[in-house]
Amino acid sequence: MTVAHVVVDAANVVGSRPDGWWRDREGAARRLAEQLAAALAEPAALAAAVGVPAPIRVHVVLEGRAARATDLPEHADLVVVRAPADGDSTIAAVAAELPGDVVVVTADRELRRIVAAGGATVVGPGALRAVLR
Repeated sequence: MTVAHVVVDAANVVGSRPDGWWRDREGAARRLAEQLAAALAEPAALAAAVGVPAPIRVHVVLEGRAARATDLPEHADLVVVRAPADGDSTIAAVAAELPGDVVVVTADRELRRIVAAGGATVVGPGALRAVLR
């Protein structure tokens, strides 16, 4: 069975809500990873929210201080990618390397343009946030 891939721009998704994330970037990354792992318990709902068929695998890209987060949840369909430099380059590279349906979750205009040119579909953070608890 073909797996659809969802690449999450963690900094962009976390930054879409002014909840104080900037005071604890590692904690914010951990909370997002926990929410994604919990959402993967119902992969059909998560897949529908981003517009792909299940099954799905989520690749969450962490950058900067967020990439140092520890005690992240483990789930067979959650891949944590720690960007060695800027997150956008890592997101674009990950999206380009994945086979099949690829959706990138970001609101960053330039990143949206780059990944769309490479064949990925793009959705905004709101689509993902709608299924995160």
